[in-house]
Amino acid sequence: MAAPTEAAERLGIVAHSDGPVVPVQTRSERFASTDHAAFARVEGWEAEWKLTPIAALADLLDGRLDGSPYRIQYPEVAGTTVEWIDRSDERIGRAGVPEERAAANAWSSFEKALRVRVEGETEALTITRAALGDAPRAAHVVVEAGAGSRGLVVLDSRGSASLSENVEILVEQGADLTVVSLQEWDDDARHLASHFASIAKDGKLTHIVVSLGGAIVRVNPSAHLAGEGSDAELLGVYFADAGQHLEQRVYVHHDAPHTRSRVTYKGALNGAGARTVWVGDVLIGPRAIGTDTYEQNRNLVLSEGTRADSIPNLEIETGDIVGAGHASATGRFDDEHLFYLESRGIPEAEARRLVVLGFLVEVLQRIPEPALQARLIAAVVAELEEVAG
Repeated sequence: MAAPTEAAERLGIVAHSDGPVVPVQTRSERFASTDHAAFARVEGWEAEWKLTPIAALADLLDGRLDGSPYRIQYPEVAGTTVEWIDRSDERIGRAGVPEERAAANAWSSFEKALRVRVEGETEALTITRAALGDAPRAAHVVVEAGAGSRGLVVLDSRGSASLSENVEILVEQGADLTVVSLQEWDDDARHLASHFASIAKDGKLTHIVVSLGGAIVRVNPSAHLAGEGSDAELLGVYFADAGQHLEQRVYVHHDAPHTRSRVTYKGALNGAGARTVWVGDVLIGPRAIGTDTYEQNRNLVLSEGTRADSIPNLEIETGDIVGAGHASATGRFDDEHLFYLESRGIPEAEARRLVVLGFLVEVLQRIPEPALQARLIAAVVAELEEVAG
């Protein structure tokens, strides 16, 4: 039997010029740091960046970012606290740490973090930011759900922006928290966001990403199921128009026994240059016996000239699980659905709108706030009317 070095030479495998290169063996081993300088410069070939238009994001990746507090609007809701805290506060950094250069630049740049805390059972709290401006900016948000609490927090983003941010979500024992991240930016906005969630024993997080506006929007949620019996539902809906880039990279880490996760992202694309990217990573760690997980991504193509990348990944380090699976599909209209509607007297254009709306509304209906549901459904209908036009 040939020695390993002889086999490598025979196959033409040689060491990298900088020394031996050992690839990351598992998703949990990816390098992480809050220091921007600790990450290599982004060249565009890296796995986490090769599907992203990095040339249009140079200032957010490496430039100086304004990390000062910004104007927000929110109602007074009993059982909730909204405040600005200093970057040295011990409550920052408990949910996760950046795994890429843009998130580290934002972490290195923010001056104060926006802290939101939910206690008891509360009504919906919507925090709106609509005056960030065009200058490159960094932001940091911490959302906490106290033990046994139940609440809904909506992060509503509008207007112009060049924003790189980190959002930490901490779900304490027995809490049930829903976080909606809503991107209805102006057409020229650029937004890079990393969301880190840590879920304690018997806690539940429902995380919903809705991306309808912006030129380049990249929201990367990660959920760490750290406590036994914890539960995460990561949902998303997006609609990409001509020239628009919408990207989501989802990571679920099952790290405790008897945890459950469901990931469902749905998107529609219309117009030349419309581009979506979805990458879903699920890691079932060696301690996560009894895991039950499933992830799926569905894309509906409405015109020529679009592109949807959909990459599900599943890594299992224990054989004692309830179930694990993933699915991905990208396609055009179902002709049978259209035929059914048209045979009942519904015009083709209206039939197409109904099919797309029915496809996307499954996720929107998971938002436990009727007024917000109605607003977002109306926004999708407006997008579909432009398609028909």
